[in-house]
Amino acid sequence: MKRTQSVFEEIFRRGSRTFFNSSLFFPAKVRRDVIILYAFVRTADDFVDSVPQDKEGFHAFRARYELARTTGRDSGDPIVDSFIELSRRRKFEDAWAEAFLNSMEADLTGKRYEAPDEVLVYIHGSAEVIGFFMAAIMELPRNAMEAAAFLGRAMQYINFIRDIAEDNELGRTYLPLAGSGLEDLAEDTARSKPETFTRFIRSQIHLYREWQDRAETEFGSIPWRSRVAVMTASEMYKWAATKIYRNPFIVYEKKVKPSRQRILFSLLRNASRAHRCRRPEAPDQEPA
Repeated sequence: MKRTQSVFEEIFRRGSRTFFNSSLFFPAKVRRDVIILYAFVRTADDFVDSVPQDKEGFHAFRARYELARTTGRDSGDPIVDSFIELSRRRKFEDAWAEAFLNSMEADLTGKRYEAPDEVLVYIHGSAEVIGFFMAAIMELPRNAMEAAAFLGRAMQYINFIRDIAEDNELGRTYLPLAGSGLEDLAEDTARSKPETFTRFIRSQIHLYREWQDRAETEFGSIPWRSRVAVMTASEMYKWAATKIYRNPFIVYEKKVKPSRQRILFSLLRNASRAHRCRRPEAPDQEPA
């Protein structure tokens, strides 16, 4: 089991600098479950984001999950089996994983999302349900689920903006361009209409901030150690949003990601803040 956990942790470490380093402050039991969750979602995502895509690998992965879930038998895939055990223990709803896998499957074909409602369906599966999973792992009250979904949505939207150049190569356009004055998000198009592109990207960041603000209304319901991890990851997305807002064309020049030092500094600062405002009715009972 320790060897399996270390493999999962390596998937986590390689997959997201922000989430991996932010997660260091979770209580140990929470962090172990977060690592299992991340290994599952990252593995599915890697199948569809690899170049070339591994469509057969994704379909086989999904089939193993669905067979194990419906029969109750081990699939032989430790990532799938660990996730199913986690799902049962933390009482995940089957619809969450179904929505997630549906969104991942949609990425097997290059797609352009034309309308906001259309992209929100994709975001529900690719990000909002991750908020549900995390809320269940942290044992948050039911009234925090909506805020958890908004946090997932907000973070995903910054990923869409940050990854414009990468998604262009994959034939994907997640940001709805209707009414923007842009035919596409190719760099040549953006540079030929700099004011239009800048206005569009900044309008999308304003939308992100609205969702982020709604997510933060329930941060106080998160036990303090877990709150530190969530606040830190959230701050790093705010930092990326600010960098892009100041210079929208940076998305064509580099992938905007915080350094490990920035993340750890934020983690320590938030630990001090969260400890000072720790609420006695929502303590962490688990050891670090």
